[in-house]
Amino acid sequence: MSQRKQLLPFAALSASYFAHIGFFNPYLPLWLKDLGFGLIAIAVLTSVQSATRLFAPYAWGTLSDRTGERVKLLRYGATVALRLSLALWFPLGGVALFVVLLLMFSHTSAMMPMSEAALAHLVSQGGAFDARRYGRVRVWGSLGFLVTVVLAGWWFESFGMGSFPGWTLATLVAVTVSVWCLPDHREAVHHEHDHPDIRPVLRQPAVRWFFASVFFHVLAHIFIYVFFSLYLDALGYSKTAIGLLWAVSVVIEIGWFYTQGRWLPKMPLTAWLVLASGLMALRMALTAGVPLVWPLLLLAQALHAITFAAHHTVCIALLSHHFPGRLRGRGQALYTVVGYGLPGVMGGLVGGVMSASLGLVSVFWLSTLCALVATACAWRLRRHSVASGH
Repeated sequence: MSQRKQLLPFAALSASYFAHIGFFNPYLPLWLKDLGFGLIAIAVLTSVQSATRLFAPYAWGTLSDRTGERVKLLRYGATVALRLSLALWFPLGGVALFVVLLLMFSHTSAMMPMSEAALAHLVSQGGAFDARRYGRVRVWGSLGFLVTVVLAGWWFESFGMGSFPGWTLATLVAVTVSVWCLPDHREAVHHEHDHPDIRPVLRQPAVRWFFASVFFHVLAHIFIYVFFSLYLDALGYSKTAIGLLWAVSVVIEIGWFYTQGRWLPKMPLTAWLVLASGLMALRMALTAGVPLVWPLLLLAQALHAITFAAHHTVCIALLSHHFPGRLRGRGQALYTVVGYGLPGVMGGLVGGVMSASLGLVSVFWLSTLCALVATACAWRLRRHSVASGH
């Protein structure tokens, strides 16, 4: 089978998974608001996804490393999440909805780390990470996100938020079909004494500074995922306009993923991390300071090409370097836990309290501060890399 055909199922999974995320994450807060939940309750419920990333990715990643059955585990997780989503059709109180979302996300939050680990051998060139090949797969995720974030915005504006469970079911059907189309490749199972210890890697200063920079960078991003739609809604933007503003960031992200093989070699990977976090601080300052000046808000959204797309690819490349072979699944899982689990829970809960007492704009000023801390951590990582000759 040609390498292109081998990559196609992973591209389909990326497209369907991010099509699901493209409507679910931006519009979940608005659906919860439509159901009558307050800001703090919305913050708690939207943080459930991040809470599952504290334990689910590493548990699934360790299991997939030990068994080699990444594809079978992906199929199981998608099928269970699809069945659980049927509960969203019923009138649920806050506690019941919390439990349903917790169980759903426990089965989906590890899908991308496991998929990335299964994909790793196909996006390597001579043992090194190939950004161009990886971008050709990841761009389909951006396209999937773009389609649903725009269509859902128009749909919810026209027909209301009541069809949110239907969108959840339809997109999870697509995810489930995609994972069942993946080649059922089973990696070689290693004996316990062949299972490498991850602790020596985590003690390396470069790895510690990397995870510190990721934590604060994604913490800055979390406020967008949880509060950006609510913020724009409070400022008077329509749901269609909200969808289009999300779409701007994704269109620019697609352009980056498609051409990143040309740009990434122009600077060291650690230098890209410094640039991404610095631009993240600018993006959040614009979002907090001039949200009604739409050309500047568009510029802020356009910075997503670097603050998310370039940052994500660089992180995957550095993970491939520091966590090779049988460490892959746990390395990807740690990235999800440290980069999305902890920041998601903290950002959602702290942002909920701040927005309720100080207004939604306050969370974006806090995001600016987090991005500046991320820049400092990335700078330390860069200095360490230069000193060690990398």
